[in-house]
Amino acid sequence: MKNPVNWFEIYVQDLHRARKFYEKVLGVEMEEIIVPDEGQEKEDPVFQMLGFPFVNDEPNASGALVKAEGVESGGNSTMVYFTCDDCSVEEGRVEKAGGKIQKEKFSIGEFGFCSICMDSEGNTFGLHSMN
Repeated sequence: MKNPVNWFEIYVQDLHRARKFYEKVLGVEMEEIIVPDEGQEKEDPVFQMLGFPFVNDEPNASGALVKAEGVESGGNSTMVYFTCDDCSVEEGRVEKAGGKIQKEKFSIGEFGFCSICMDSEGNTFGLHSMN
């Protein structure tokens, strides 16, 4: 069996602001993803992407922040959970990075703990840890 999720995209309006938010909250460095598109001018891309770190041959998914023409952020039904050692640590960075905490760290029984937050673009996301 394989994990059902292998990629995620979080749509944003301000790529720079969203990058600063996620790099600060998760303590990661994001990289630009260049997607070649025949006939597309680099100066005026239809979409821009910044990738989250990815480790080959590991069981979890990676993904990207995406700024795309005609796709608004916030209010969508996508929920991404980021793996943490202790989700209260990353939760503690959310408001300082320009986001909001919607539900502070809570137990989900034998499956660990979660925090539910909102990023700088109005997208809801989760933080998950076993501690």
